[in-house]
This record gives sequence, structure tokens and C-alpha cells, in this order.
Amino acid sequence: MGRAFEYRKARKMKRWGNMSRTFTRIGKEITIAVKAGGPDPTTNPRLRALMQNAKAENMPKDTVERAIKKATDKDAKDYKEITYEGYGPFGIAIFVEAATDNNTRTVANVRSYFTKHGGSLGTQGSLTFLFDHKVMLKIQPKPEMSLEDLELELIDYGVDELEADEDAIVLYGPFEEYSNIQQYLEGNGFEILSTEFVRIPNDVKEVTDEQRETLDKLLEKLEEDEDVQNVFHNIAE
Repeated sequence: MGRAFEYRKARKMKRWGNMSRTFTRIGKEITIAVKAGGPDPTTNPRLRALMQNAKAENMPKDTVERAIKKATDKDAKDYKEITYEGYGPFGIAIFVEAATDNNTRTVANVRSYFTKHGGSLGTQGSLTFLFDHKVMLKIQPKPEMSLEDLELELIDYGVDELEADEDAIVLYGPFEEYSNIQQYLEGNGFEILSTEFVRIPNDVKEVTDEQRETLDKLLEKLEEDEDVQNVFHNIAE
């Protein structure tokens, strides 16, 4: 079993705690996708993926449609995707993904969280080498195709890990190969249930229970910020 799946099973990051936060996060991503690629999901692969994610999160269809329509308004907020990288206490690497309409506000908030909890915000790109940027897709299996046959097919499209997970198949590939993987799946009639972009640590660090409590306080503050979309770290389970 590969590192990506071990990471997914061990990952202890606090997920979005309630439905409204989940819908807000997806709504921001829809705004960014529409502004970048237009409101038509048939010609906007990222928007298609977000609509699949919205369905998986039980986001009402009319809420999604309103978010798409709102994003086309000339007065709609212009969110920018920005990453922040730093070290928490005990040398733990932390990678923060944000979507913000005010970088000055967001960077000030993120820096304050690091500082108040014994860490420090670094320069952009300083931790990129510690994480692999991956796409994770959940798809509906086809009874007529075995997992082994599907894996052989997908290797040519960039997938490097694949595994059955309850009633779905989960596959991973490099972030740069997302478009190729998506095109293969859609072109061959696979139903994509959800798409997620993750940063998987190349190496993890062991911490004590007491250290973990301290780190959790920082991670929770970051995840609670309205501009923060995702938080990744290299804490071992």
C-alpha cells in the first residue's frame, strides 16, 4: 500500500466542522473557477469537478446554481488562491491554502496564528519540497472492470496509486496530471464522485501527546479562519 493511502488513513486534520462552512468553501472555489474558465461546466473542467464535490457534500443544486450565477456578476468578489508556509512548534511543517479577497488581512491573520502558538511563517515556496501535490479522485467502480485492469489503464494517464474504498475507488496522481486523468475517466464513462487536491508530506515527524495538543491549537486556529481552505502538515499519526 502506498504512501498516499497511508497518509489519507492517518490524516488527523480537522475537517470542516459544519455544513455552512463546507458550502462557503465550495462557493469560493466555484467563484474562482467561473472567473477563470467561465460558467459552463461542459467547457470548464474545474467547475465540473466542484459541482461533483458539491453533490457529494449534499449541497443543494439551487445553491450551486446561485453560486455560479453570482460569480458571473461584475460586482462579485475576486478571490485569489494563495499559499502560506511555515513551521509550527517542534519543527512541524505546515502548508496553508487560502482563497481571499484581501491578502493583507489574510497574511496578517495567518502570521499571528503562527506567532502566538510558537511557530513562524516562512516565505512562499520554502516548504514546497516537503510535500507532494496530488489529485485524489473518488470514482464509482464498474463491475465489468477489475481493479487490476483499471490500474493498468490509468498508469498511462498519470495515476500512481489506486485502491478500493468501501463502495468507491480512490486514486491518486500528480497534480499536473489532473486534466489527463479526468479526461480518461469521463471519456470512458466513469462517474467521478469527488475530486480533492492534497499535499502529502514526504516525511513525517513523531510528536508526544503533549506536543500534539499544542500543535492542535495552532491547526484549529488556522482551519477556523474564514479565508483558509485547507491545512496540511507532516505530523505522524
